[in-house]
Amino acid sequence: MKIAFIGLGNMGAPMATNLVKAGHDVRVFDLVEGAVEALEAEGASRGASAEAAARGAEVVISMLPAGAHVRGLYLGRDGETGLFDALEGKPLIIDASTISPEDARFVGAAAAERGLTYLDAPVSGGVGGAKAGTLTFIVGGAEAGFAQAKPVLEDMGKNIFHAGEVGAGQVAKICNNMLLGILMSGTAEALALGVKNGLDPAVLSEIMKQSSGGNWALNVYNPWPGVMEGSAASRDYQGGFLTDLMAKDLGLAWELALGSKATVPMGSQARNLFALHSAQGNGQLDFSSIQKLYRAGEDD
Repeated sequence: MKIAFIGLGNMGAPMATNLVKAGHDVRVFDLVEGAVEALEAEGASRGASAEAAARGAEVVISMLPAGAHVRGLYLGRDGETGLFDALEGKPLIIDASTISPEDARFVGAAAAERGLTYLDAPVSGGVGGAKAGTLTFIVGGAEAGFAQAKPVLEDMGKNIFHAGEVGAGQVAKICNNMLLGILMSGTAEALALGVKNGLDPAVLSEIMKQSSGGNWALNVYNPWPGVMEGSAASRDYQGGFLTDLMAKDLGLAWELALGSKATVPMGSQARNLFALHSAQGNGQLDFSSIQKLYRAGEDD
């Protein structure tokens, strides 16, 4: 298929690469020239703008940092025309960004007014999953649009879920990432407690993995440096899912809870911890670097 891919960050770049490898005709756009050049080296073509990338596309996929970027891309800002009003034909629109359900519904309603099919399809699985093509896609939108999108999404992911109408994908993703933030901060806290009382972090990790405290962070994303080969923690917390993005997602969870009068005491605490960690200069490190918050005053 002819696919436009807009947004080539840590997640978007490997996702677009997998579409190229699957044989699609992929045209990309990003504000970072180096990111575009890297995709050209993989076999993609470039668009001089988002509009140029989407020209003639059957599917438009976006992977952007926040709701303001998604609104700006599709609806325009600062007097500029948005992509919805510049499209040729009626391509399927898939936004894989993690944004608020309100933003997704707003953009989705604008798409519907123009006769376009819009899906919010945030992902889970991290950079590793994006590179391996094993992401989970959590899709909100009409059944017909989901059916149309599924073959394309399967070229980037392993598990494809239809959560409900537009915005439902974001709700499910926000709930998932709130739990992830809680699990990662709790895992880091437990490891720090054990190490400060004489335990080897690798031994403690293995004990907890095989016990009732086992969880995703321990199994595949251990936050203690040197315990898990290839993890972000063993690469000085470089790459991966940034602390700033986790703090953003936990903020989205807090806003969702506030709007629905839900009680999220642990989610709120995780939000505060990641916000503090980010404020201490760690926003561009992988979110597993929350471990550093529990090791203040130590030599790593």
